[in-house]
Amino acid sequence: MKFYLATSLFVAMGATTNAFQPIPSAQTKTALFSSAPMNGAPPPKSIEDGPGASVPGNPGQSGGLAGRNTRSGPPPGPGPDTAPLVTIQGGSLKTWSLPSFNMQSVQLLMKTEGRPLDSEIDLWQGPDNTPYKLRIYVEDGAQRTFNVIVPAPRGPNTVCIRNTANLEFPLLASVNPSMEAVDNMILPEGSTPRTIQGGALRTYPFNPDVQSVKVMLTTDGRPLNSRIELLQGPNNIKQVMELYTEDGLERPFFAIVETPGAGNVVRIVNTATMEFPLTAMCEPHMVGPEESMMDQGAASMSGNMIMGNDWMY
Repeated sequence: MKFYLATSLFVAMGATTNAFQPIPSAQTKTALFSSAPMNGAPPPKSIEDGPGASVPGNPGQSGGLAGRNTRSGPPPGPGPDTAPLVTIQGGSLKTWSLPSFNMQSVQLLMKTEGRPLDSEIDLWQGPDNTPYKLRIYVEDGAQRTFNVIVPAPRGPNTVCIRNTANLEFPLLASVNPSMEAVDNMILPEGSTPRTIQGGALRTYPFNPDVQSVKVMLTTDGRPLNSRIELLQGPNNIKQVMELYTEDGLERPFFAIVETPGAGNVVRIVNTATMEFPLTAMCEPHMVGPEESMMDQGAASMSGNMIMGNDWMY
């Protein structure tokens, strides 16, 4: 009887010891995109978050997206790291995670097949913290591709794109790491920034040969509230952008607006009170024969995003 009890106690102790052994955890993986690309394009490559993980296209660096530093090289072009276009149906949203602390900004492009584009862009930094918000309306998303640089300092951050249109109006979006964009936001030589007081506005007319303009808004560290409109003719609004950033110095606004045709006027309105002025710069970016960004190599409806060096920065 005593031998039986001792044997049972020994077996029970062995089972209890095995129950508390640590279970090996699988190595986690993260990907920049949250959904599969359209038109049968290959799915985006995931990047392992391990000390020996390598970066696609740059095997000499490690540490996931933190190693994607292109400051010393040319702007990214066609290749395995270019982001595919993702379809966002009306009434839905998609998010892109930016886990790297070295990723200071991202380039965001959106277009449609000729229908209106109505969406919202949010930059999330932690729970219940949205330091950057942008509301966009474009009358024709195929003629005027939306192109903006979203600053994302002090990561990790998350970019959220919400299609606020109806189900019949899907859009195509792409988010690409663009760490050189912050350095290239420096105003070109000869440019004249203008101060717009709270509640005031300023208009910038352009000649018919100007195919796109670059718009940059910043402050001295105060919040930035503004509305940017593209007009073509009297009271004919083609594009509207409503912007809020909690710090216009750390997170300035930089976008390239396509202006095909004649009679284009950019109107910038400071929607804040008088205590919050902003500094605006709006100048021609591409001058020449009429040619859209899609023809210049910005994106393809049936393929991956191709970023041209002539218009990206």
